[in-house]
Amino acid sequence: MNAENIRMKIRTGEHSGPTSGISGDKVQANLAILPKEYAFDFLLFALRNSKPVPIIEVLEAGEFTSRYAQNSDIRTDVPLYNIYKKGKLTNTVSDIKDEWQDDFVTFLIGCSFTFEQAILDAGINIKHIDEGRNVAMYKTNIETVPAGIFSGETVVSMRPFKKELVDKVINITNDFPNMHGGPVHVGNPQEIGIENIDNPDYGDSIAIAEDEVPVFWACGVTPQNAVLKAKPEILISHAPGHMFITDINNEEYKN
Repeated sequence: MNAENIRMKIRTGEHSGPTSGISGDKVQANLAILPKEYAFDFLLFALRNSKPVPIIEVLEAGEFTSRYAQNSDIRTDVPLYNIYKKGKLTNTVSDIKDEWQDDFVTFLIGCSFTFEQAILDAGINIKHIDEGRNVAMYKTNIETVPAGIFSGETVVSMRPFKKELVDKVINITNDFPNMHGGPVHVGNPQEIGIENIDNPDYGDSIAIAEDEVPVFWACGVTPQNAVLKAKPEILISHAPGHMFITDINNEEYKN
């Protein structure tokens, strides 16, 4: 199935769950939609924190069709959207047409699902995909670089791998610097402020076997954490794990 067909299934509600593993070699993107008055601060925040917030595309105020996704509609083509008003999550919906404003600026942000496909292509299983679950995501004590109204701690995604595979996985993900790149931490989660690995802040808990090591990557949910502190009038984002699927091939982002 091509990317446009997947977007149509999402638009019509035929697919409403997480998008990990469903788009093959097509780039998936995190989403952040803000009124224009906040757009410069957010863009500066992204430029200063390119590992957790790597920008793929910026749509001008009022635009809702991505140049990287044929016949797309940013208002309908994400399975689930989170709506934050003044820093509080007020609703989770499958369509944001009723919320749309002509001054909305949309940011598409690189996603770790791109390097996940490269890991799978190398013959390495990824646990949350095998289990049909969402990836586990955590708030950390790793500070971002502030910009304007935006600041806060980095959010990470976690995938456990057998000890003998960790170096290979790191090398694979290092090849995708514009899709979060290599991990920010390997091993003890408490060293980055995660007190309970079994209780993720977003996504689903994934069991870690005795012969496995947790590996953590910077995550595009970081802007949602920053908005809790900034409290702009409104921010619309993807629900964690529910991405926008583009027509870009993953290989185009390989270093």
